[in-house]
Amino acid sequence: MSQYLIPTYARQPLAFVRGEGVWLFDEAGHKYMDAISGIGVCNLGHCHPAVTRTLTDQAGQLMHTSNLYRIPTQEALAERLCELSGMQSAFFSNSGAEANEAAIKIARLFGHRKGVSRPTVVVMEGSFHGRTMATLSATANAKVQEGFAPLLDGFVRVPFNDLDAVRALADNPDVVAVLVEPIQGEGGINIPASDYLPGLRALCDEQDWLLMLDEIQSGNGRTGNYFACLGDKVTPDVLTTAKGLGNGFPIGACLVAGKADGVFGPGNHGSTYGGNPLGCATALTVVNTLTDDVVDGVADKGAWLKEAFTRSFADLPMITEIRQRGLMMGIQLDRPCAALVNRAREAGLLINVTAASVVRLLPPLVISQTEMQHLVDTLSQVIHDFANEQEVA
Repeated sequence: MSQYLIPTYARQPLAFVRGEGVWLFDEAGHKYMDAISGIGVCNLGHCHPAVTRTLTDQAGQLMHTSNLYRIPTQEALAERLCELSGMQSAFFSNSGAEANEAAIKIARLFGHRKGVSRPTVVVMEGSFHGRTMATLSATANAKVQEGFAPLLDGFVRVPFNDLDAVRALADNPDVVAVLVEPIQGEGGINIPASDYLPGLRALCDEQDWLLMLDEIQSGNGRTGNYFACLGDKVTPDVLTTAKGLGNGFPIGACLVAGKADGVFGPGNHGSTYGGNPLGCATALTVVNTLTDDVVDGVADKGAWLKEAFTRSFADLPMITEIRQRGLMMGIQLDRPCAALVNRAREAGLLINVTAASVVRLLPPLVISQTEMQHLVDTLSQVIHDFANEQEVA
């Protein structure tokens, strides 16, 4: 019952009991399209048969040993992720925040080994990296940071999508790494210029800094490449992923290459549950299913959705921009629009509003053409109704 839960979430008044593809069903049997994929998690939709089968089979064989022993499914998953990303090795965790914690520790250890006494990581305005103390300190969101001071030091913040601002730190001897999302998710689906990530890569090479990419939300096929950085032809030193990696099973990964490979050794980091047989078998099935026949269609689906929404909102000045890469989309309004979440839910559509005025859409990558049309029709009606009422008011 709700009184036994610490109220860290302002929960909406419904509970889901079943899922199928892009659809969720509540206790009363009502059907909802999940256009947020459990916040970018269920990229294969709900209850994908291959994932369900792997979970069931592996749970009947072996769920957990510990990282004191070899775990063959962990080794296979690490190899697959490194093949896809161009990275060299992996550490597995239970979440994206933990993957980013590992990245931050790598940066600090890298710096100390260079003789830097106060290793500092460059982070971006509008970023979100998690809610643990280190990732909260790296995040640029005053609302989620409020009440948790003193935050950790060792971070310096600059504007997102501003290479000159990062370049201006070249004389700071404490800087050892840059941590950035290829596309800011919580920040409002902010997509940088095409030369931004390549420029950061070149700058990090010049300065002997680590380039660390947070692909928690943008990875696992979401943008039409398995990782967003692949579309920019950039290989980082550290890449973090989670969310869609397990399609609902909690698992994250911190991948390393180049200057970051070999920084961690025995005793430097660990996780009791991270990379256990059940999680890795599940994630391996997710990765293989995504790469077999799903990711290749994401770019076309995203382009179709953007064009359809652009046409639908052509007569609506309230919509100022639609930002999109693959099936990662932000519809920018010219005013706060949190009320759209409840309005959409009442119409059978689950969405999210982030950065106060951005409708964030992260539909399952398996969404069909018919389902995409339903998404466009439903959300367009909801937003037009909202706009009409705003004009009257």
